[in-house]
Amino acid sequence: MDLKEKITALYDNKPARYVKEDRILFNEFLEALNHGHIRSAEKTDGRWQANEWVKMGILVGFRMGILSEISWSDRKSFYDKDTLQEKSVTLADQIRIVPGGTSMRNGCYIAPGVAIMPPAFINIGAYIDSGTLIDSHALVGSCAQIGRHVHISAGAMIGGVIEPIGSRPVIVEDNAFVGGNTGLYEGVIVMSRAVIAPGTIITAATPVYDSVKGDFLPKDAGKAVTIPENAVVVPGSRPLKANPDFSVYCPIIIKYRDEKTDLSVVLEQDIRGIIS
Repeated sequence: MDLKEKITALYDNKPARYVKEDRILFNEFLEALNHGHIRSAEKTDGRWQANEWVKMGILVGFRMGILSEISWSDRKSFYDKDTLQEKSVTLADQIRIVPGGTSMRNGCYIAPGVAIMPPAFINIGAYIDSGTLIDSHALVGSCAQIGRHVHISAGAMIGGVIEPIGSRPVIVEDNAFVGGNTGLYEGVIVMSRAVIAPGTIITAATPVYDSVKGDFLPKDAGKAVTIPENAVVVPGSRPLKANPDFSVYCPIIIKYRDEKTDLSVVLEQDIRGIIS
């Protein structure tokens, strides 16, 4: 059996006791995640879909793990499942990690040329492609997929999802800009070169209005929206149907990206990463 078949069988069997061979299999699975050989979601025929078996493997790690004291430094320990320790990197990985409290869980992929400002947290199953900047106080949640040359600004929350296993994680495609103190959750897709203005929150329940086209964005089968390529999204509001004197939150696409937008979100190439 290949790795997918072995992980699926171990997930379905739910053994009362895990043996040494199960741990070896899970470590093989983690290494595949760490090197980007497998991903929790992929774009196939133009559509992003969750790889359920990869999420199964992550859940296997939670099941078989034993709560343990894990040494972090001479002065501090943390307490977690022994299967889900902190990711270790070396200079050869060519990832720029600025001192100050950043942590990455084992089983996430971080490509060469990524820059991470402190403090940031990157969870298991996440995939971050080259040239991307993860700024201070940012979260990249479990299984989230971040493309190349993305700017995740300070305080941005990229939500994670492991269960249900069929749920698609948050996707941010190449060259997108995610402003400070934003929140993207519950399977939202931000397509390439889109701009999410600071303070914008988008969940599966959030209607997003396209003022250029004069209509609300459609929701997919998972009830989440896809922010179109080059869209510029800002926080907004709409009248409450029951009482138009009151308004409810509603992000708005105010325009599609142009030269003026490009100038306003220009990325600081000299300080971002290592590989262009």
